[in-house]
Amino acid sequence: MDTKQVKAFGTEASIEPLKGMKIERREVDVKDVEIEILYCGICHSDLHSVHNDWGGTLYPVVPGHEIVGRVKKVGEGVSKFKVGDLAGVGCIVDSCRECDHCHEGEEQFCDNGWTVVFNSPDKKHGGITYGGFSESIVVDENYVVHIPENLDLPSAAPILCAGITVYSPLKHWKTGPGKNVGIIGIGGLGHMAIKIAKAMGAKVTVFTTSQAKAEDAKRLGADEVVLSTDKEQMKNCPKQDMILDTVSASHDVNEYINLLKVDGSLVLVGLPNAPLEIGAFNVVNGRKSFSGSNIGGIAETQEVINFCAEHNIKADIEMISIDEVNTAFERLEKGDVKYRFVIDMSSLAQAN
Repeated sequence: MDTKQVKAFGTEASIEPLKGMKIERREVDVKDVEIEILYCGICHSDLHSVHNDWGGTLYPVVPGHEIVGRVKKVGEGVSKFKVGDLAGVGCIVDSCRECDHCHEGEEQFCDNGWTVVFNSPDKKHGGITYGGFSESIVVDENYVVHIPENLDLPSAAPILCAGITVYSPLKHWKTGPGKNVGIIGIGGLGHMAIKIAKAMGAKVTVFTTSQAKAEDAKRLGADEVVLSTDKEQMKNCPKQDMILDTVSASHDVNEYINLLKVDGSLVLVGLPNAPLEIGAFNVVNGRKSFSGSNIGGIAETQEVINFCAEHNIKADIEMISIDEVNTAFERLEKGDVKYRFVIDMSSLAQAN
């Protein structure tokens, strides 16, 4: 298959900073769309992958999986997009398309393993995938979503990972009017969870260790805020139908499990490096569940994009240029962002 070189930003080792580089992109195939990348969000997963925190990173790596852009070229068999359309690409760029999960629109559970947008073997075309820290990307139309014109494009980018990561479990556990939903942590995931759960009609309680973030949680739409370091506040907290745990650092989940109603679920979407310990009595008393969730399929990603457009939900972002990426990664590691960095990819043209 024919390829071409495009500009990108990545790294060749876990201890090296990101820098400008050239990568190979395939020319459009029959069902492909080529997207000029306008904005790309920065997620904690990008940081973990670059640093090889989870093992298995293949270098060079070009991260980025919250991609918003405009279609610049389409293959002759493309029916869902035309040149000029706004389009988004999240975590998934391919799957087997044959298993029950793929047929049900839940490609994230593909029996044969889905292809990640970056640092993943490309089973169909060969080589390794490269992500959104680049000027363009080529993706099969079935793994691309439409971006409504009324969404603010930079702040729409994080919906493609942070948004779907919290929307999918909130929907699965039937968040809605009359439900008490707790959110642990106010970061890239947590701040989106507050907005989406509130738009679904739930009563939202936020748990945080930071007084400053407690004040911000109200601005984001929380009904109640509980300082988890305050034993009295935790004791007096109303029981929750569901608690969504967005924290990626080590923490004690048992104190939150104890705040669940009978048949309540604590659902983990954060990704701590170390295993979490669960007290047996904390789950058997009240038939409680400790569960997890990871992104969503393509149809559900389109659903959350449309939901956010309908309810005027957007991420709180800090826009940066590509030359500021390494500083942004350092700040992200310290939790110093409210609440998502988004790269203006037009700055890549001037980058070294």
